[in-house]
Amino acid sequence: MAESSSTSPHRQTRRNSMDTPPMDLRSSSGALSEELQCSICLDVFSDPVSTPCGHNFCKHCLKQCWDTSQGYHCPLCKEKFNKRPDLKINTTLREIVQLFKERSGQKKSEVLCDMCDDKKLKALKFCLVCQISYCETHLEPHQRIPNFKKHKLIDPVENPEDFICQKHEKPLELYCRDDQTCVCMLCAVTEHKTHNTVALEEESGERKPELKKIQTDVKQKIQDRMNKIQDIKHSAELRKKRTEKEKSDSAELFSALIRSIERCHTELLEMMEQKQKTVEKHDEDLIKDLEQEISELKWRNRELDKLLHTEDHLHLLQIYPSVCSPVNTKHCPEISDTEIQLSVEPLVKALTELQKTLDEKLSETVLKRVQQYAVDLTLDPDTAYPYLILSDDGKQVRSGNIKLKLPDKPERFDSCTCALAKEGFSSGRFYFEVQVKEKTEWDLGVARESINRKGKIILSPANGYWTVILRNENQYQACGAPPLSLSLRVKPEVVGVFVDYEEGLVSFYDVKARSHIYSFTGQSFTEKLYPFFSPDHIKKGPLIISQVKLLK
Repeated sequence: MAESSSTSPHRQTRRNSMDTPPMDLRSSSGALSEELQCSICLDVFSDPVSTPCGHNFCKHCLKQCWDTSQGYHCPLCKEKFNKRPDLKINTTLREIVQLFKERSGQKKSEVLCDMCDDKKLKALKFCLVCQISYCETHLEPHQRIPNFKKHKLIDPVENPEDFICQKHEKPLELYCRDDQTCVCMLCAVTEHKTHNTVALEEESGERKPELKKIQTDVKQKIQDRMNKIQDIKHSAELRKKRTEKEKSDSAELFSALIRSIERCHTELLEMMEQKQKTVEKHDEDLIKDLEQEISELKWRNRELDKLLHTEDHLHLLQIYPSVCSPVNTKHCPEISDTEIQLSVEPLVKALTELQKTLDEKLSETVLKRVQQYAVDLTLDPDTAYPYLILSDDGKQVRSGNIKLKLPDKPERFDSCTCALAKEGFSSGRFYFEVQVKEKTEWDLGVARESINRKGKIILSPANGYWTVILRNENQYQACGAPPLSLSLRVKPEVVGVFVDYEEGLVSFYDVKARSHIYSFTGQSFTEKLYPFFSPDHIKKGPLIISQVKLLK
């Protein structure tokens, strides 16, 4: 009964299981569709099987063909086979077909009853013994007849062959733990008779705790990734806000600069106009005086001419003193280059003030930006030189008079008054501030993880240190190769240190003055960097890791 009912009804069920009409694959999907087409039913493969000659057909199509023919041959190339080949589902090709159906827009198949003659109803159960799908009406004998009640029923499936032994056509009811595969009763007493086989329910029950553990892990990974997505979105939002703030600050800065330039330009034009008026007035006065002198000189010339031709000797002698006295002329000096230079000094002063404003505004803007990357640091007592005293909260370090009895760990400095932070950074950007106002000597910066911490230490990037130091109360240096003396206008009270790992940048700032001190640029970082502190041997005051207060 099961054998006779599993041929033609299955064929009809497959043809009616699609929610869309049969496709002419040659006209819809090109070369790939032709490879996925059964040459018997001219439809996409359903449970494809391969013949010994290498051609593929739907399993039910090929079975029906061989059931109604005298011998066994390939319907496509007509190659004959001596005996009926043992056909097994080509699972790889079946998965490709399923993927093709999904991408072709076909809806998921609905399993229909194999027993319905006219209108196929939706199947309610599939019998593993009968290998038939039943609707609610045709399932009734399995619920009433004692022998049928023993049959194993499962929910309807699109591929019932997956639940049936391909060799014995019996339900897969057992699990072989040796071969880790599902087998039927006949398999268990033949090729698997010496193997450890158990009921599917038993093996499934033992696997469920493991599946539950895997599910918990999967759920945790899902949650972790959802949290990561939220973190990324949050970081993106913060970056967007910072960018908008920087754009606003930049616009404000350049607006102020433009106003300063315009003011200087106006002052320059006013000075040039005033200078022009002064020169013109000077020239007018000079011309007027010269014209007056010319008139006087012309009168004297006429009088002299008369005296040279007169016979009146008494008159000549009487007027002689007046015409021979020096001409009284006024001094009208020209404007010298020195006077011109003095007149443009206000302009030079204005431009100098403008440059100063520009530098201050740019430094302030950059400092505001890097403060966004502030991190919370704590001094690492395992790295501290034995003469250093650390506060209980790990935020302060100063030099002491007594050598503390501390274990000589590999990470501890044994000859120099140095300490590192617990926190290290191997990517991204970070910023911290240190109060130094009571100190007359200090070292600050960052150091790579692999630095030598024993014996004498030379601060330089080549040795893994990027630092700025103070010596003798007012001598500042950037510890490069060679060291570079720094000229600071004011004594810093709080020093900010900013690192951009990927850019190879280490910058130092005077936070109170809102000015830039020095930057190491173009560095190449390949390992973790740790904030570096040294209060030196001077006992006056500690170095204090400050809480960053964002500039307004």
